[in-house]
Amino acid sequence: MNSKLLAICVGQSQALFFNSPTPDSTPDSTPAHRSAIRKKAISTLDHPQSIAVGILGVAGDDQVDRTVHGGPTRALYAYPAEHYAFWTTVRAQARQHEPLAWGAMGENLVLQGLLETQLWLGDHVYVGEVQLRVEAPRQPCFKFNTVMGFRQASKMMVQSGFTGIYLSVLQPGVITAGDSVRVVPGDRVLSLTERHTLLNRSPQRSLW
Repeated sequence: MNSKLLAICVGQSQALFFNSPTPDSTPDSTPAHRSAIRKKAISTLDHPQSIAVGILGVAGDDQVDRTVHGGPTRALYAYPAEHYAFWTTVRAQARQHEPLAWGAMGENLVLQGLLETQLWLGDHVYVGEVQLRVEAPRQPCFKFNTVMGFRQASKMMVQSGFTGIYLSVLQPGVITAGDSVRVVPGDRVLSLTERHTLLNRSPQRSLW
């Protein structure tokens, strides 16, 4: 497995607005929530910076609602770079054509060469000086719809399985864009994909 850290992203708490792109609905500019889901890359392959990671996450990253992102078991959120092409396509179908920059999914770590289907709960992930543990798939909410710009985005994340990965921090340290990513298997009782399926067992109308 040849995996790499492409970018490190952080975000600050801000009011989140929903502006619907659909022609048959009225844009809603009412603040929906305070969130730090809008993240920006602070270390990339073009501009690598060494960034500290502690037990509760990346230095400089806000975590507003720690029931969904934050705390010791969801300190970091990682997302595979390979899924960005999918979101670019479906957003274009929803008349959203702005390019997606790293951090657009609300992730802290952009990974290349490591997908959800390759991981199991309890696997250890090594990046730079940092040791992480695979904890859970993401369960998206309305905030993801907001940043993607269309109301079915969270359902599409669930149905595609392109959820990204929540990680805990077992060993704090420093990471830099360009660091290799190494996985050491845990007990491998339940895969990340199986956990995603169990969390979303209720029937859902197909969006495809």
